Amino acid sequence: MPEAPRHNLPAEPNRFVGRERDLDDLRGLFGETRVVTLCGVGGIGKTRLALRVAAGLVGGYPGGVWLVELARVSRPEQIVQEIARVLRVREESGRPLLDTVTARLRELRCLLLLDNCEHLVDGCAELAAELVACCPRLSVLATSREPLRIASELIWRVPPLDLPEMGYADAESVQLFMDRAAAAGTRLGPDSLPDVVRLCQALDGLPLALELAAARTSLLSPGQIADRLDDRFSLLTTGGRTAPARQRTLLATVDWSYDLLSAKEQVLLRRLSVFARDFDLDLAEQVCAERPIARDEIVDLLGGLVDKSLVLCDEERRRYRMLETIKRYAMKRLERAGEREDVRERHLTVLCDLQERHFTTEMVRPGVPWPERLECLTASKQLLDDQRAALDWAAESGNARLGLRLCAASTALLPISGNLTEIVGWIERLLSLDLEPVPDGQVAQGKAYLAYGLEARDELSRSLEVATESLAGLGEENVFTRCVMHSLVVVVLLRMGRIDEALHHAERGLAEATESGDAWNQAAGLAGLSAVALTRGRLREAQRLGDEALARAREHGHRWLMARMAAQLGAVAEARGDLETAKSRYELAVPWLCELGSDSDLARCLARVGRVAAMLGEFAAARERLADSLALSRQTGQRQGVARCLAGLSVLAEHEGDLDGAVLAAAAAATLRESIGQHSATIRIEELLSRARAKLGEGRTASLWSRGRAMSPDAAARQVLAGERPAAPPPAPAEPVRHSLLTVRELEIAGLLTRGLSNRAIAEELVISPATVARHIANIMEKLGYTSRAQIAVWAAEHPSASA
Repeated sequence: MPEAPRHNLPAEPNRFVGRERDLDDLRGLFGETRVVTLCGVGGIGKTRLALRVAAGLVGGYPGGVWLVELARVSRPEQIVQEIARVLRVREESGRPLLDTVTARLRELRCLLLLDNCEHLVDGCAELAAELVACCPRLSVLATSREPLRIASELIWRVPPLDLPEMGYADAESVQLFMDRAAAAGTRLGPDSLPDVVRLCQALDGLPLALELAAARTSLLSPGQIADRLDDRFSLLTTGGRTAPARQRTLLATVDWSYDLLSAKEQVLLRRLSVFARDFDLDLAEQVCAERPIARDEIVDLLGGLVDKSLVLCDEERRRYRMLETIKRYAMKRLERAGEREDVRERHLTVLCDLQERHFTTEMVRPGVPWPERLECLTASKQLLDDQRAALDWAAESGNARLGLRLCAASTALLPISGNLTEIVGWIERLLSLDLEPVPDGQVAQGKAYLAYGLEARDELSRSLEVATESLAGLGEENVFTRCVMHSLVVVVLLRMGRIDEALHHAERGLAEATESGDAWNQAAGLAGLSAVALTRGRLREAQRLGDEALARAREHGHRWLMARMAAQLGAVAEARGDLETAKSRYELAVPWLCELGSDSDLARCLARVGRVAAMLGEFAAARERLADSLALSRQTGQRQGVARCLAGLSVLAEHEGDLDGAVLAAAAAATLRESIGQHSATIRIEELLSRARAKLGEGRTASLWSRGRAMSPDAAARQVLAGERPAAPPPAPAEPVRHSLLTVRELEIAGLLTRGLSNRAIAEELVISPATVARHIANIMEKLGYTSRAQIAVWAAEHPSASA
């Protein structure tokens, strides 16, 4: 696995000018204090300075430097969600997200850059104070128009750029203006210097104002710009008297820039403020082309806004964005013009149409080449921030119909992208609205994706309940979603140990998918049947069904689906004892999942590769894969994934000769699985404990098991991952020869069958569950090639020494 990035800081868009003294002083402060807030008026350059400071501190924070952009966050409860998204921490069932984030940061020496806190200053202050109190190695750098006012905070007032004295050209403000004017294509000679100095003084050295003014030098001389600015400042100071003076100056600059636009440019600038982040020309045309702007005018109008620095773009002019100050200004203008509701509703409708087209091409349409499917997935992900804004509007305006439609059409909120748990909050919020105008089938479809999210959060009982409600309401027009729901229910029921019910849903889903010619859900249905057969110990059947599932997945062509089917075949091969084939099947899925960025599925696959590598004696590879899987599971907050890694580490420890570590890790895994209501791998644990009792004794094994159940998952993992492993002990004296390949527990059950006992009676005698007995009997049949309990009983009677 490549080394994980240690920061998420963006590349600088242009040359950083000035503030060298500020940079040195600010970086030095982090050796003395843990919380620094850069305060100042909007447009003074707080974000740019903070990013430059943070970039210089990356080497001092092994846990990383992480930018958390809060400008697009609209509610206090979303602050911790945005931090979790940046840190790739997933929400857990029954546990506040803040607790999960705190656990992630507690042992890390890292720096959080909280950018644009002013509109959520109280929430930012409370959250920063709690994180700093709980995470002793965490530092926070914040930008805000006002201080957070928390204990230990050092407030750094960001000053304007140095202003020049008349006749001097080395001041920071002059350097910035000249640099940006040159970038706009204007070469200013020495005769312009007096006017440039006057302009810089008039603008108070505010970087944003200087950049806007420099962009106008293609039309006006510095002297003309300075003359116009004087008039605008005078006009604005007669308005909002309660605003800080420097804020009035900045607003005057933006007002002046806005007034220079044509009427249609003004309309477009206002409407562009609806986009949450960056956007492309096609999206701008679909949302903003409404009277008085025609669609074919957008490209030229947008180009004009880019030239005037009110809209920024990348080098290829494919992605556009607005500076936050300009965007907020434009939003107020949009509201003042009475267009806010219409534009936001159009934005929501356009996103529904776009995401539905992406979803259909990526997931549903047959015969689409993989590059085209991947392109649609990528496009869907790029719309995620706008989708959040649109869903927020749907909830605010009470438009549950379009909100649920958008949720159901977004690959970005499905498991392929690893954002499943986020959809829970959106759909619950939408389902709480007035649903009378919403068709029943659409409500049922919303519940389907809610069930998907609940399963990802390990809320198995509630997921099953919601999925059942969804299936009852989905009609024939929703056959794709119906099949998806059957497959989800199979997963949930297998995790809960309810095999017979899982079989019913797998068969139903496959039948409906086959009837409709849906290759995606045919593959999923076959995989579900394979998983049921595997759980019952019917390995030949599981193999046949898994092969068919992979063939259907290849027919469809989506690599996430292919990866899931390859992993299922790996599980079958592993159960058969064909470890080399199992490892190759698991590893087949790894590059597909890396390409998709599907972290939760990648973590699952890496854990399986690690477990099998351990059984093959490839200990270094096993340790690496399991460590990578554990890191991914921690980052995404998936307790199921952590439990899976612990089970793999238990296998690694035992094969390295460390039975103590094996029992500890297995106990921690079992406890974690129980905490989320998941069925544990009882047979595997029983066999491990049987071997441990034989080598370590009953008392020591019981003590290790108790210790492991009390250990935190991280401590149990460290027990196996850290340090040298002891050499394997000399082999124990050979046991009497057994006349079968059965485990000790399977031999016990075979002997009890000679007495004609039922599964429940055997379970009571051995203090295990009837379901566990059934799985043991299925394994015995598979190993001995029998098809009935009577055959096992006859065999056990004929081999009394084997079943004694």
